[in-house]
Parts: sequence; C-alpha cells; structure tokens
Amino acid sequence: MAVSNPEQTRDIIINEVHENTYYPKEIKDASSYLIMKRIIDILGAIAGIILLFPLLLLIYIAIKTEDPYHSAFFKQSRVGKNGKEFTMYKFRSMVCNAEEMKLELLKRNEASGPVFKIRLDPRITCVGKFIRKTSMDELPQLVNILKGEMSFVGPRPALPDEVRMYTSFEMQRLNVLPGLTCYWQVSGRSNVRFEEWMEMDIKYINNHSTWIDLKLIFKTFFVLLGSKDAY
Repeated sequence: MAVSNPEQTRDIIINEVHENTYYPKEIKDASSYLIMKRIIDILGAIAGIILLFPLLLLIYIAIKTEDPYHSAFFKQSRVGKNGKEFTMYKFRSMVCNAEEMKLELLKRNEASGPVFKIRLDPRITCVGKFIRKTSMDELPQLVNILKGEMSFVGPRPALPDEVRMYTSFEMQRLNVLPGLTCYWQVSGRSNVRFEEWMEMDIKYINNHSTWIDLKLIFKTFFVLLGSKDAY
C-alpha cells in the first residue's frame, strides 16, 4: 500500500533498516565512567559560571537593552533521560511571541524529521542572531548541568512534541542524559539531515567514554568562535 505522508515514509524506512537490531532500554555504564562524568560536569559548570560571569552579564544587558520589557532568559520544557521532562534554560534569542509565530512558519520548515528550523527565521532578534551564531545562547544550560538534568556531552534535549514522533530507533536518545554538545554540534549542525543527526547520537551512546567526552568538549570550543552551520 502506498504511503503519502512523508513522516510515515521516514518511519517505515528507518524501521526497515533497523528492524533486526536490538536496542537496550537501559545503558549500563561502568560506575567509574559515571562518577568521572559527573565530576567533570560539576567542576566544569562551576568554573564556567564563574569565569564566564562577565560575558553572561554582558549578554544579559544586551538583550535587555534591545527589549527591556521582557525577560532575557527563555525557559522551555525538554525531555531528558528516561523520558523525564525538565525546564531547560537559554538566553532569549527570539521575540517574546516566538512560539505563537511558529505556527505560521511551519510551512517554511527547512529541517527534515520532527524538528523545526529555517535559515532566515524572522523571529530572531539582532542580539539573538549573534548569540545563536556563537552558541552563547546555550550558556545558561550550565545551570541545568549543575542540577544534574544535563551533561556537558550527550544528545541535545528534544521537545516533547518531537519525542512523540520518534521511532524506536530514535527513542534510544533518552537512554542517557542530554548534553550541551555532541557529534551533531561539531559536525555541521543545521546542515545535517535529521536521520544523520540521530545516527550520530546513537553512535555516541554506543561508544561513549571519558576520552570521547573530553574530545567533544574540546572541539566545541571551535564552534563557539562562530559556526556558519548554526542558525
């Protein structure tokens, strides 16, 4: 029977490719790795907040100067490890009614899969364009890392609406803590197709180690200098 819905077609293709593969529901990491990862997260988050405080303050002032009537921060519900939702923090890079405008822009979506991205998003502010380009809008997630809701390295936390459209293959992303960075952030970001993005995340989950985490953290510093693939 022919399938006309693009999302149904995507699910069928992915499920056919992975139908004979076993996907564990729980990742059993060595306790030494988990302890080291948490130590890196706590020390790194504390150091980041202290060392970057002048920059965080400058971004806050810039956002409030551009729009003094709304918060400089943006809070959004995301899905974390084992499907548990948490509030993720970001610097606000869009107009205050961005979520309402999204409904009008859905037909312009340039991303594949259950995600929404457009290159020339009219919701992005002037300050927002810069902090998104340099990934500085993500810096408030150091608080999420300190709280144990996120890690420095792991799949990016998805929106609940996106997770509801996941296949069994993609649901594996919820087996570990979401992260500030992963393979996707250092490998093309918005220019990477959704299917490739998911493959990168599963690759990380199946092979993660302290050494890989440190390498990805190091590579992410180059992204902070301004990635042409971020929008």
